[in-house]
Amino acid sequence: MWLNIAYAAALTAVSPLVLHRMIRHGRYRRGVGQKLLGLSSEQAAQIRGNAERTIWLHAVSVGEVNLLPELVSRLEKQHPEIALAISSSTDTGFDLARKHFGDERVFFCPLDFTWAVRRTLKNLGCEQLVLAELELWPNLIRCAQEANCSVQVINGRLSATSAGRYQQFAKVLRSTFERLDSVGCQDNSAAERFVACGVSPDNITVTGSLKFDNAPRSRETTEVNERINWSGIDPWHRVWCFGSTQAGEEAMALRVYQKLRATHPELRLILVPRHVERFDEVSELIQSEGLSSIRRSRNDSQYADQWDSEEVILVDTIGELRHWWGVGQIATVGGSFGDRGGQNMLEPAGYGCAVSFGPNTKNFDTIAKQLIAADAAVRVADEAELQEFVTRCLTDVPAADSLGQAARELVNQHRGAYQKTLEMLIPGQVGSRQQAA
Repeated sequence: MWLNIAYAAALTAVSPLVLHRMIRHGRYRRGVGQKLLGLSSEQAAQIRGNAERTIWLHAVSVGEVNLLPELVSRLEKQHPEIALAISSSTDTGFDLARKHFGDERVFFCPLDFTWAVRRTLKNLGCEQLVLAELELWPNLIRCAQEANCSVQVINGRLSATSAGRYQQFAKVLRSTFERLDSVGCQDNSAAERFVACGVSPDNITVTGSLKFDNAPRSRETTEVNERINWSGIDPWHRVWCFGSTQAGEEAMALRVYQKLRATHPELRLILVPRHVERFDEVSELIQSEGLSSIRRSRNDSQYADQWDSEEVILVDTIGELRHWWGVGQIATVGGSFGDRGGQNMLEPAGYGCAVSFGPNTKNFDTIAKQLIAADAAVRVADEAELQEFVTRCLTDVPAADSLGQAARELVNQHRGAYQKTLEMLIPGQVGSRQQAA
């Protein structure tokens, strides 16, 4: 009960900010009923259909949603008797999930109010709740246990900083960790931290990172070729893609781009901001720097001469970055020059791009270290080092290609996490509590 009161107080405190974003940016407007009250019986019945049992998979936002298509595909093929319900917490994650899985089985995850999560669990009748990476909500996990629904974490990651914070609130959160039936961890370090936070060692499996399996295997895909044609890229172009950018990173990229264009006219730049509400802001920034942009959302035709000039391609759409990495030869992964903690660098690595990222990659610490140790990526400290990196990629193309090849090889060496994750989830997990009861 006290958690519900605390959540209500917090929601009241932030309501002015929420209302501002609802009005100005259109955020948080959708799925209010599902968030506050849970999934209705009618919606749940549509998801369940005539299936024998239901698994609820939750992916908080775009990055986690992108982990699910392959897993869902394998589950559907191996276990057609199971209904799969997919939830997300953000608008962008929800839209991407509907794009992948269809409208009928995707819903907004309820907020962690007891009544909302209980209603969703009851109406879905799910025997298994699968959380992508880590989405620790005490009421959700406790209510799942009370409903005889087992709880698994897949692709589990837990940084040293996050583990330390959880342990500071051990009186509140340790019981939540203890309730987890199984955790598939990305690496041994994460496994040790989950145990330190309260998960039984018997419930831990090191599966590896699904992001390795989910990384692209080839540029020779319809999706990549369509974007190459749309852009009007010539063979002599060298394309630099700066993806998942945060505030400040686009300005840095534009300064580097303009400096290098004077001596490297073959250089082209693609910017892919992380958040929808910043698309217009980045477009205005490009203009303020004396450049023009081609906005992906407003120019959906193919133009053979589209990149005859120094125009910057601004990808102001959701769910496309994965394919745009394959358009470039040089890649910089954003969210790593500020306090965000980095974004997934395995997608450009899978394509064999020459990969770089900034100094802060705490969210992908193990993967970043693996890439650097294999001479498969470069960490740059600031704008000056970023300019040096791009310059080297332009002046020594064989070295850049070698960096990319090492990245591709590392990704291929670490594939296999999906199969290990499936073995953890099924058989032996679905219905285990019912059988024990």
